Amino acid sequence: MPFAYESPDSKSGSVYDAEAPRKYHGHLEPKYAGTAADHREMAAMGRAQELRRNFKFVSVLGFGCTLIGTWNFFLGLIQFGLTDGGTAGLIYSFIVCLLGFICVYLSIAEMASMSPTSGGQYHWVSEFAPARYQKYLSYISGYLVAAGWQGSIASTAFLAGTIIQGMITLNYDSYSPQPYQGTLLVIAVMVFCVFFNIFLAKRLAFVECILLVIYVVGFFVIIIPLWVLAPIENAERVFTQFNNAGGWSSTGVAVMVGMGGVVPSLAGFDCAVHMAEEIKDASKTLPQAILFGVIVNGLMGLVMVITLTFTLGNVTSILNTRTGFPFIQVFFNATQSYAATNTMTAIVVIVFVSAVISEIATSSRQLWSFARDGGLPGSPWVAKILRTANIPLNAIIVSLVLVILVSLINLGSTTALNAINSVTISSLLSSYILTIGCLLYRRFSGKPLPSRRWSLGYAGPIVNIASLIFLLPLFVFAFFPLTANPTPTDMNWGIAMFGGLVLLASIYYVSLGRKVYRPPVFLLKEEHYQYEM
Repeated sequence: MPFAYESPDSKSGSVYDAEAPRKYHGHLEPKYAGTAADHREMAAMGRAQELRRNFKFVSVLGFGCTLIGTWNFFLGLIQFGLTDGGTAGLIYSFIVCLLGFICVYLSIAEMASMSPTSGGQYHWVSEFAPARYQKYLSYISGYLVAAGWQGSIASTAFLAGTIIQGMITLNYDSYSPQPYQGTLLVIAVMVFCVFFNIFLAKRLAFVECILLVIYVVGFFVIIIPLWVLAPIENAERVFTQFNNAGGWSSTGVAVMVGMGGVVPSLAGFDCAVHMAEEIKDASKTLPQAILFGVIVNGLMGLVMVITLTFTLGNVTSILNTRTGFPFIQVFFNATQSYAATNTMTAIVVIVFVSAVISEIATSSRQLWSFARDGGLPGSPWVAKILRTANIPLNAIIVSLVLVILVSLINLGSTTALNAINSVTISSLLSSYILTIGCLLYRRFSGKPLPSRRWSLGYAGPIVNIASLIFLLPLFVFAFFPLTANPTPTDMNWGIAMFGGLVLLASIYYVSLGRKVYRPPVFLLKEEHYQYEM
């Protein structure tokens, strides 16, 4: 019988059938069915195995590293940190963010070992939240994660498309980049990546290994020319020069605002969690890949931060570059070669496109998982699996349509990029806060936690509390504009977008969602808490 959870719906004739069995689907080849531990965990969570388990440690590592892309996202968003923070602010804020996110991902890794499911945050909130609020908090968490990953796809595709415009601007003085051209490039990137996710789905795990090699090799192809050719700034100046071009009340506030360009380069390692049902031996492999990926990306990112801050040259000049991206100007100033700059920039574009491929995979799995629990409008359609390829095709199509719509709205403006970046980060950060907060509640309530093969042990509560202390200020500053007195054009409209998202999701929940949404906690079986490995 199901584990005895208190449910607010149990006395009101809930439409959910917690007794409904979810048997293993025999349409998968045995080699893709996973290990005995995978079968046991899926059964304990009341889930059917519907996707191919063809990801192993290296492919999961490649998936996470290329999707997060710490060093290339830092390059693409460096203008935010240089405007508010300066070189010293960039270095110190990156170090603080790296240490803080390590705590966050330690918490996520442990939960991923407890319940390795594509649902991720909304599943864990459903499982750990107070019984009275389980359903609503899980529902809102599902929407926050969905919005965060859809926004992440849009902002990454936006960066890839507009960086291509920046390359053209560098090479042709007569070229004047138009917003509609950037939008068309965003759509082209999306169509290519969706095509990749549909027709090369069976090879995705292998491709992620190749992309990991490109990601690492590309990193060295970029930093070595900068080390050799670029003028090197004085170390004392780099480590002590702060900037407050936004006119904030203090340098500290400016640095916190400038973190808006650092956080995206480290946020999102829950991406691998949403592939959990395609990973062999997930409860063991997933935590290891998450933490190893954080270390690899963090070290590469730190080297890139130090390298760029020492080779920037005149900060004011590169912030005003015609290309729109300071890093392109830094490449050109260092090499004095169009061919070298184009090659280095092309590598950045390739890595961004690789990230979009992985983001579509992540977002589609999360949408599919949320839809199979009735969390979305049109859930029965979104939750369908294309049996010939074992992929959530309809969820992939939803991601394509949503990002195209967003790209039509932003039309290539920097203001739109800032807003999309803001709502992406605020949505993901709020999902982390909600999930880790519920885990802490569970720890202190005295109720049992699920068995897991990777555990923080006695350090768990300390790591969880440190995560929340780190995340809460970041969430607040994610809504700040770059300047203290912004015009409507410069304003960060992320707060309006985030508030609208929560409001619309809540209205849908009250009107229909609460009647059709099946919280994952209702499917859990006793063995979820009893088996040991």
